Amino acid sequence: MRNIILKYALQNAILHGGTANAGAVVGKVIAEDPELKREMKTVLELAKSVVAEVNALSLDEQTGMLEGIDSSLLEKKKHEEETPKLPELEGVDPETGVVMRMAPFPSGPLHIGNARMVVLNDEYVKKYGGKLILVFDDTIGTDTPSTKGEVVKDILPEAYDLIRDGISWLGIKPQAEYYKSDRIELFYKYARMLIEIDKAYVCTCPAKEFKDKYKVPGFPCPCRSQSVEENIALWEKMLSGGFKPGEAVVRLKTGMDQKNPALRDHPIMKLSQKRHPRVGNNYIVWPLLEFSWAVDDHLLGCTHILRGKDLMKEDLIEEFVWEFLGWPKRHFVHYGKFFLKDEAAGTISKTKSRMAIESGEYSGWDDPRTMSLQSLRRRGFSPQVLRDFLLSFGLSLNDVSVSPELLYSVNRERIDPIAKRRFFVKDPKEFVIDGVNTPAFVKVPVHPDFPNMGYREFAFEKNPVRVLLSADDWKFLEDGKTVRLKDFVNVKLEDSGRLSVVTVEGEGYAADKSLQKIHWLPEGEALKCSVLMPNGTQVFGLGEESLNEARDGEIFQFERFGYVCFDGKSGVDDGVLRFCFTHK
Repeated sequence: MRNIILKYALQNAILHGGTANAGAVVGKVIAEDPELKREMKTVLELAKSVVAEVNALSLDEQTGMLEGIDSSLLEKKKHEEETPKLPELEGVDPETGVVMRMAPFPSGPLHIGNARMVVLNDEYVKKYGGKLILVFDDTIGTDTPSTKGEVVKDILPEAYDLIRDGISWLGIKPQAEYYKSDRIELFYKYARMLIEIDKAYVCTCPAKEFKDKYKVPGFPCPCRSQSVEENIALWEKMLSGGFKPGEAVVRLKTGMDQKNPALRDHPIMKLSQKRHPRVGNNYIVWPLLEFSWAVDDHLLGCTHILRGKDLMKEDLIEEFVWEFLGWPKRHFVHYGKFFLKDEAAGTISKTKSRMAIESGEYSGWDDPRTMSLQSLRRRGFSPQVLRDFLLSFGLSLNDVSVSPELLYSVNRERIDPIAKRRFFVKDPKEFVIDGVNTPAFVKVPVHPDFPNMGYREFAFEKNPVRVLLSADDWKFLEDGKTVRLKDFVNVKLEDSGRLSVVTVEGEGYAADKSLQKIHWLPEGEALKCSVLMPNGTQVFGLGEESLNEARDGEIFQFERFGYVCFDGKSGVDDGVLRFCFTHK
């Protein structure tokens, strides 16, 4: 109890310039452990004492102490204090609103990181009105394999549906949907147009030679001086398969005098013989990202383009294309990257997740280690919580590095009122209890804060009474120490290895509030359960019989264990109930 009070006293003090308020601290303590309501007088007295100790410390001392106890509370405090609003967009037509697009590359589902892009676009369209477009950025990527031999940026056929599913789960409804792979002929049209007005040319220089001999020093290559007619002929040769991948590219005449070498005569069309999952081998010439967006952002009528700050170079290439073709510019809005601090909580790299799935290390895209939207849904996260969480970081060029504990704390506030409480004992061991007056009927609330949710009832018809206790709780049964079987009876371990009832004078089986509480299950009313943890491991144990009525996706709190989401029944043969761990 003291430790719980201390962490919230420190947080409250830091939030209010070094001075904590005992009443506010008690509120936080009771929210974490509602059972302490029964000991309100004790809690308040101890809170006053701890608050006095905390207030005697300097703000730096308070911060250092809380950092050592629970650093996520520092982040939550900062999160609550500094929740920014989205900035206004420039150049919005009040009558037509905005047209914005989400542009996921279908190499896998959306994860918590790139879901930020989706949510920000949707929020701005809701703010100003207008149109939200989903465009699958499914042009062919690089032909270059990774260092391990596999091509890691290939399109994943099932990713289209996975992305739609994730967007729908977040409550987002795009008004239009397009595939880049359906628009290749449009990119051909405008690439040829740029060649015809001498703003692009076909370059047959080897890539390394172009980089070392021309791009880096800033000298034009021989191909740059080709006539329009020569470039058209080379362009037709590219389309007809006269070149192999790497033998020719179309370069935009951005200028070899650009200060940034990355902008010097940037390629806009390339050759690839990779098979596309939607259009097969119908095309061997593919647009690069910047050019495809320059064309589509114009043709689709996008007014504002949100993208990560790492793609600012793409802005400049788009603007060159717009200028050459006489198209109006659009507004660019940038934001920083999103990182999770704790790698153990999962990776937000689709490439790493995909490789782990293909190798069999991960079970699929809903494996909790992927941190995909499918995995978060499987773990029982609220989509509205995730949306609010991502929006709370606003729109800033600063990178966001956050502990997953912050997300957990926000989700906990949302799911706690609806999570039914259930007993779960892992690695159970049977104990016999002597001295229980039978028949005994034990009523346990479904939720300690909401009596209207009802009770679960356990019946013991005859002696000896047999219960199952978790291995984690065996340590409390040493040296004849009296402990409390929650909502049932006080017991102690005898030399015989059996538990005996300890009668509390004047209270019968009523709880002694100072005792360690242990969860239990009647020996004959236990169901086999497994819990999939965030690191991919399985925890096995037994749960109470009422879990047989669980519905897929239903959230429970396994008391003294954590929040879990029901994942279904394993099958007729083993009858194991599957759960996925949400968080503490």
